[in-house]
Amino acid sequence: MVLDLVPIWTVLLALAVFYYVVFDGFDLGVGMLYGFTPNDSERTIVMNSIAPIWDGNETWLVFGGLGLLAAFPPAFAIIIPAVYFPILIMLLGLIFRGVSFEFRFKHSGLRRFWDRAFAGGSAVATFAQGAVLGTFIQGFKVDGRHFTGSSFDWVTPFALLTGVALMFGYGLLGAGWLVLKTEGELQDWARRAARICLLAVLIAILAVSIWTPLANADIGRRWFSWPNIGFLSPVPIVTVLLATGEWYALTHRHELMPFLGAIGLFLMSFIGIAISLWPMIVPFHYTLWEAASSESTQAFVLIGTLLLLPIILMYSAWSYWVFRGKVRDDVGYH
Repeated sequence: MVLDLVPIWTVLLALAVFYYVVFDGFDLGVGMLYGFTPNDSERTIVMNSIAPIWDGNETWLVFGGLGLLAAFPPAFAIIIPAVYFPILIMLLGLIFRGVSFEFRFKHSGLRRFWDRAFAGGSAVATFAQGAVLGTFIQGFKVDGRHFTGSSFDWVTPFALLTGVALMFGYGLLGAGWLVLKTEGELQDWARRAARICLLAVLIAILAVSIWTPLANADIGRRWFSWPNIGFLSPVPIVTVLLATGEWYALTHRHELMPFLGAIGLFLMSFIGIAISLWPMIVPFHYTLWEAASSESTQAFVLIGTLLLLPIILMYSAWSYWVFRGKVRDDVGYH
């Protein structure tokens, strides 16, 4: 009996994507909120809240891309050409926000420029990621195992909507992080920002939840046919409960719960997308099993992955433990 490695790789890639969305999502959200921070002293605190950990968060982006290439090469060969431009835009945004950590403190004469680079790079990278997600959900033009669309197929109303929606989603994560890591007036400001982002996220979730089943009959039948509608009803119910709890936590001055609630909303959205598209990895052309690499390739890469993954997890956990607690303007990245 041959062990089927496709479910294992599916779980690993799903975890990599979710970890990236949560961990790099909150620091991109902090970067976008940085542009609205009231004064220079508070901007320093905001940047210091993520300075020790931001680059480690992007490990999951690399892991997800390489895992897709190794375990599902036909999917990689179709998806990446379809989203070349938003990926390029994302990388440029990440580069600008990355170098701004150094240059903001090293070149005080251009501090205002690097402030804008940090906030703008975060916003551009987030929007591009959302556009990639929207393009993936709406599907690709495929002939055989080749993408046959144009370089601008990602410029659609749905993809642009998901780009804007992800900006507010990451903003909610970032505001939750700032509530956890800051105090006083800056924390109160982060709570107000989180409430605005939460309302926008809920509108976006509702819009996408209506748009996708209307645009694709198969998705509509999966969610609204009987008995599926009964089995899947916990997804929207839990989402509503999480949103209610998030609003309560923000208005009753909880510190940890706003961040955890934002993660919960992302988790439910992630589950909703997985339910809509399962078992497709190239919607709506190839399943996970049809796009999988050979069993020997999957097994070989899996050995190295299972050796390195615990190290990555332990390093990440240790980083967050070391830099736990509140951030002050007199201690941090200088």
